[in-house]
Amino acid sequence: MQPKILLLKEGTDTSQGKPQLISNINACQAVVDAVRTTLGPRGMDKLIVSGQGKATISNDGATIMKLLDIVHPAAKTLVDIAKSQDAEVGDGTTSVVLLAGEFLKQVKSYVEEGVHPRIVIKAIRKSLSLCIEKINQMAVNIKQTDGNRELLEKCAATAMNSKLIHQQKDFFSKMVVDAVLSLDELLPLNMIGIKKVKGGSLEESKLVSGVAFVKTFSYAGFEMAPKNYKNCKIALLNIELELKAERDNAEIRVNNVAEYQKVVDAEWQILYDKLKKIHESGANVVLSKLPIGDVATQYFADRDMFCAGRVPEEDFKRTMKACGGAVMTTAYDINDSVLGRCEKFEEIQIGGDRFNIFQGCPNGRTCTMILRGGSEQFLEETERSLHDAIMIVRRTIKNDSVVAVPSSYEIWFSAS
Repeated sequence: MQPKILLLKEGTDTSQGKPQLISNINACQAVVDAVRTTLGPRGMDKLIVSGQGKATISNDGATIMKLLDIVHPAAKTLVDIAKSQDAEVGDGTTSVVLLAGEFLKQVKSYVEEGVHPRIVIKAIRKSLSLCIEKINQMAVNIKQTDGNRELLEKCAATAMNSKLIHQQKDFFSKMVVDAVLSLDELLPLNMIGIKKVKGGSLEESKLVSGVAFVKTFSYAGFEMAPKNYKNCKIALLNIELELKAERDNAEIRVNNVAEYQKVVDAEWQILYDKLKKIHESGANVVLSKLPIGDVATQYFADRDMFCAGRVPEEDFKRTMKACGGAVMTTAYDINDSVLGRCEKFEEIQIGGDRFNIFQGCPNGRTCTMILRGGSEQFLEETERSLHDAIMIVRRTIKNDSVVAVPSSYEIWFSAS
């Protein structure tokens, strides 16, 4: 068997053994130093500009780690650590990166002295077992009762201590707890919607008990449609209700004007047949993933029906889970059994946007947080902060014990 010959690029690191371990540790330390200053209540924000020119201002560890252009393979493991912490717990993404960096910093001297890696790993695992044992001793068991609301609010406020919205943590901690407690027992995160509206102050943010999304693009005639229903029925469609939909799907050749007129009349008749079937189903609100044209909008408005086309996928799915019903791909099978239902539907003005709101959803408990703020970057950072707080509250509800950690641990990290 012929040996393989590999050609390495000029400047490639060819070190092996101890020098390579030291190189990996140094690379990780460089990443840790980049995020160290974001930790704690006095942590600083980072301004990161992507290759497309988009600027992000944040002190969220997971967000910063994702945006850093890290090439070194060993240093990339820190990104995975931050992502795992963000997905599992939600908060503490900076802390886990700094912890990993401190472990490597303490291990570095032993590697330089020639201590075998297996001995180092054995010692780290022993320290891990001791830490878990100590944490279990310090843990305080809590009972999952309605009286724990104060504890949940404190947990949410703690998660926002080091965030940009820490001055409004009392306001948002109540909102976060209300949002999580309004969910089903499984606490599905995708049933909490977060919408951002530019303008106004943070205190003008509100929690809507139900599904809310920004009004989609509408054709002329939508002003005539009612904006408020009680005990309404919702048709969920994946159908394009426009004239061009029929014309674009076929090639037709005609020899005279009369034949062309028959084609045009057939197109109109097909569209009106679809609209008639939807109206006869008894639906008050029609939502579709695809466009709803001006003819359909006027048709529904004349019959006191509300319609919205091009509904975003996320909002469409949440509406279906909360209100029930089925997504229909044809108008000819629509009947009362496939319609969603809610106690109240209304369209209201919030800031410069109009929102469609579905409340009293029978199939699934859901809520929507509508955030107000002055700029896009500020609203995005507020959303990231609330995500961390929501995850912490969910974790507190699912577990039956908590551990109080002295605030000095952040000072210890910053000084290390």
